[in-house]
Amino acid sequence: MKNPMMTTLLAGGLVACASQPTPPTESATMPSTRDASSTVAVEAATANPLLGLSTLPYHYPPFDRFRNEHFMPAFEIGMAEGRAEIERIAANPAAPTFDNTIVAMERSGQTLGRVSAVFFNLTSAHTNDELDRIDADVSPKLSAYNDAIVLDARLFGRVRALYEQRATLGLDAESQRLLERYYVNFIRAGAQLSDADKDKLKAYNEQLAKLTTQFQQNVLKETNDSAVVVDTRAELDGLDDSAIAAAAAAAKAKGLDGKFVLKLQNTSGQPALAVLKNRALRERLYKASIERGNRGNDADNKAVVAAIVQVRADRAHLLGYPSHAAYQLEDTTAKTTAAVNKLLGQLAAPAVGNARREAADMQKIIDAQRGGFKLAAWDWAYYAEAVRKQRYDLDESEIKPYFELRSVLENGVFYAAHELYGLSFSERTDLPKYHPDIRTFEVFHDGKALGIFIFDPFKRDSKRGGAWMNSYVDQSALFGYKPVVANHLNITKPADGQPVLLTSDEVQTTFHEFGHALHGLFSNVRYPLFSGTSVPRDFVEYPSQANEMWATWPKVLANYAKHYQTGEPMPLALVAKIQAAEKFNQGFATTEYLSASLLDQVWHQLSPEQARVSDVAAFEQRALANAGVDYAPVPPRYRTTYFSHTFSGGYSAGYYSYIWSEVLVADTDNWFKENGGLKRENGDWYRERLLSRGGSVEAMQLYRDFRGRDPIIEPLLERRGLTPAASR
Repeated sequence: MKNPMMTTLLAGGLVACASQPTPPTESATMPSTRDASSTVAVEAATANPLLGLSTLPYHYPPFDRFRNEHFMPAFEIGMAEGRAEIERIAANPAAPTFDNTIVAMERSGQTLGRVSAVFFNLTSAHTNDELDRIDADVSPKLSAYNDAIVLDARLFGRVRALYEQRATLGLDAESQRLLERYYVNFIRAGAQLSDADKDKLKAYNEQLAKLTTQFQQNVLKETNDSAVVVDTRAELDGLDDSAIAAAAAAAKAKGLDGKFVLKLQNTSGQPALAVLKNRALRERLYKASIERGNRGNDADNKAVVAAIVQVRADRAHLLGYPSHAAYQLEDTTAKTTAAVNKLLGQLAAPAVGNARREAADMQKIIDAQRGGFKLAAWDWAYYAEAVRKQRYDLDESEIKPYFELRSVLENGVFYAAHELYGLSFSERTDLPKYHPDIRTFEVFHDGKALGIFIFDPFKRDSKRGGAWMNSYVDQSALFGYKPVVANHLNITKPADGQPVLLTSDEVQTTFHEFGHALHGLFSNVRYPLFSGTSVPRDFVEYPSQANEMWATWPKVLANYAKHYQTGEPMPLALVAKIQAAEKFNQGFATTEYLSASLLDQVWHQLSPEQARVSDVAAFEQRALANAGVDYAPVPPRYRTTYFSHTFSGGYSAGYYSYIWSEVLVADTDNWFKENGGLKRENGDWYRERLLSRGGSVEAMQLYRDFRGRDPIIEPLLERRGLTPAASR
C-alpha cells in the first residue's frame, strides 16, 4: 500500500488457480512501530480487520469483515502510528542517509495507507450515509496529518541534505529519482515557507479537504435525486425491452410501482437521448442532467465551487505561483499553462466547425421530416443516430446484440491482453466481495502469478458516476507486494434474466479502464511512490487510451463480437460499417470534451483577485464564449456544478490530460500498425519499456524509450477528423 503522505505529494496522483506463496508477516515487511502509546493498536487489531495486514492471497482486502464502525478507529490508529514513525525519522540523531530517511519514509504509514485504500475506494464504489459522514470528518484530519509531515522543518532538512549530496551517494537510477522526487515534492508542498505561511497553508488545505468532499457528496446526491420519473411505457418508445425493464425496476425500488425511472449518468449527455422518440421526454432528461448542482437545494454546488476556486487560487499564490493551474502544471509533462492553452486553442475552432457541419446534416433530416424546430442539445444524440443510419446504414440497436458484457470482457479485453502480453485469468469465487455484482480474477503472466483484478461493472445508487480504476494493493519490491487493482464502470444493470448488452461507447470504456489496470498490474518497481499509475496526470491516461485500439482490432473484434442469442459472429458487412463510421460525430465528441477542458483551465488559471466569482453560471457562459466553444447544441461534457474530475476527483487543471495523452496514443497506434499490430513481441516491448516502469523514469523519457522519438501531433488530427481531408 502506498504511503498516503507520499500519494498526496505526488503531483497529479487518481485514476482491473494458484495462490500467492505465504505472505510475509507484518513485522517482516514493515518497520517496528510499537511503543508504549500503541498498546491500544495491538489490542484493537484483534477486532478490527483494517489494522492487520490481510492474510488473504495478495493481501486482498477481507471485504466481508469490514464494518462502518471499523474505519474511524483505524484511521486514528493509523495516523498515530504514522506520526510516531515520522517522528523517529525526523528526530534521528544519526546523520541522514538514504536508508534512514528516504527509504524509512517509504516504509512509513502502512496501516494508514491500507485503511485509506479500502475506505476511499468504498466511498466511491459502494458508499452509505455513515461512510459519507466519516469521509467528511476524516478528510480534514488527513490533510492536517499530511501537513504535519511535509511542513516539518527537521524532516525537510534531512531530505535537503541528502539532495545536495545526491551525486556522491552512489545511488542506482530509481533510488536517485526517488530522492529527487521527495525533495521536489516537499518544496511543492510548502516546506520552504515561513512558519506563519505554513499556518495559512494548513488552513487552506483543511478547507479544501472539506469542500471537495462536500462537492463529491453533493454530486452523488443530485445524480440520484435528479432521476427522471416517467408515467407511461408509451413515453419510452425507442428504448429496448431490457432498458424499459431496468427503468421499471428502478421505479419499483423507489416505491413507484407502475412507473419508470431513468437514472442519470454523470456526463451532460445521457445514453437514452440517442433512442427516445418522445422529444418532450428527451428535453426533460437533458435538463435534469445539466441542472444538477444548480437547483438551489441543499446539494447545490455553486457556492462550493466558488469557495474551492478561491482557496485554490489563494494557496497557489502563497506557494509562489500565479494560479492553481500554474502550480499543477509545473509537475506534468505539459509544464505550463501556455502549452495547454496552445493545444486546446488549436483544436477548438476546427472541432466546433466540424460540429456545426454535423448539426447542419441533422437539421436537414429534421426539416425533411417537417419537424418544425431547430436542433437542440437534447436532439443531438437522436438525430446523430439518424444521420449515421442514413450515411452508413448503421445504428446502435443493430450493434448491441453482439456486445454482451461477459463476452466483451473475457473474449475481448482478456483475449487481447493474452495475445499481446501473455496474460491469463482465473476467476476467484472464494474471495470476499464488497458487493454481489463484482467479479474477481487472479491474473497470471506466462503462467506466473501477477496479481488480482476486480471488475465492478454496474451502476447503483451507492456508486459515484463515471468509470475509473483504483488500487487496493500497490506493487512494490520494497515490501514484496503484488498488485490488487479494480475497474469500475456504470453500466445500467438490466432486469433479472435479461442480457447485459453494451453500447459501442461502453465497450470502448471497458477496454479503456483495463488499460489503467494493466498499468497497475505490470508495475515492476522497487519503491511504492513509483508504483503503477503513479505518473503525471497528463500521462496516466495514455496507457488506458492506447488499450482502446484493440476493441476494434479485427482479430479481437471477431473473438468477442458474437450474437448473444445465436453465437454467430458479427457479419463482416456490419464490421465494415463500424470501421467506415469511426470518425463519425467527432465534431461533437471533440467539442464537448474541449469545452469541459477549457472550463477547467479558465477556472484554475484565475489569480486570487480574479477568483472572487459571485455568479458561477454566468462565469461559465463567459468562459465558453471567450474560448469560442459556446455552441448551444453541444454543451460541455461536464458543467461546472457536477464536474467531479476537477472539483473533487484529482483532475483540477488536468482534464486536458485526455487529449494531451491522445497525442501519444495516436502516435502509438501507428507504431503498432507499422510493426504488425497484435503481436507478442510488440506487447513485450511496450510493457518492458513503458507499462512496467510506473513513475520510476520521467514520463516523456519512457515514451522516447518505447517509440524511439518524441510524439508528433499529426496522427491525432487525423483520427479526430480535424485535418482538411478528414473533415470532408
